[in-house]
Amino acid sequence: MVDIQNTLVMGILNVTPDSFADGGRHFALSDAIARAEVMIAEGVDIIDVGGESTRPGSLRISSEEESDRVIPVIEALKDCGVTISIDTTRSEIAKLAISKGASIVNDISGGLQDSAMAKVISAHPEVQYIAMHWRGESKDMQSRAVYKDVVSEVRQELEERAFALVEAGISPDQIILDPGIGFAKTSEHNWELLRGIDRIQLLGYPVLVGVSRKRFLGELLGGVEPDQRDDASVAITAELARKGLWGVRTHSVKPHVDAIKVVRELYR
Repeated sequence: MVDIQNTLVMGILNVTPDSFADGGRHFALSDAIARAEVMIAEGVDIIDVGGESTRPGSLRISSEEESDRVIPVIEALKDCGVTISIDTTRSEIAKLAISKGASIVNDISGGLQDSAMAKVISAHPEVQYIAMHWRGESKDMQSRAVYKDVVSEVRQELEERAFALVEAGISPDQIILDPGIGFAKTSEHNWELLRGIDRIQLLGYPVLVGVSRKRFLGELLGGVEPDQRDDASVAITAELARKGLWGVRTHSVKPHVDAIKVVRELYR
């Protein structure tokens, strides 16, 4: 059997009062650090620090407020022994976070929200850049969930975005793609993308997927609350690990780390 690539676990650290699954739980600096310490103990590979909720319908906060939320956390975690990612669409936040120790920029807009983002990333060739499929801001993105063939269209739009980023000076080796599960997608779009994720992988870039606790899982399971969607999220992680995905973005860590270990052993 073939040794499958070790799928990385990116742990979500929302430093926000209003994120859909865990808003407010880690808003205080001490709570954020405590949560990071738990994730590290559970085997997380990457901690993704975000200060602005991107749930459907959410409104933007100021750059100053975003900075006040995330930069103290990144400074506190810079020597924690795992990779730190900044979840932002703003180039000035990305630049500051990199200077404080972040080595991944996770941009849900793929550089479309801020035209200066590519310049920041190209100036830091040691930094990886996650470009998500994006069709607009959270306040009205679901109105753009119109596709004839969601896998083909998302694949094409991601390929065009990656090409534009390379043209702007970012090395292809820095780029990681994310199909944007739940962003300008209906539940059926999400399922179709997951079924066709290998077609996204064929673009040749590492692929990150985030399904953790999202609404389409709740709909499948009869309307359960976000905290009750973890088992379903782990099931998807196991399948994505079997397909050799680069990484999964999750709220819980240990069950995903364990699932990936099991898959690797089965296909060793």
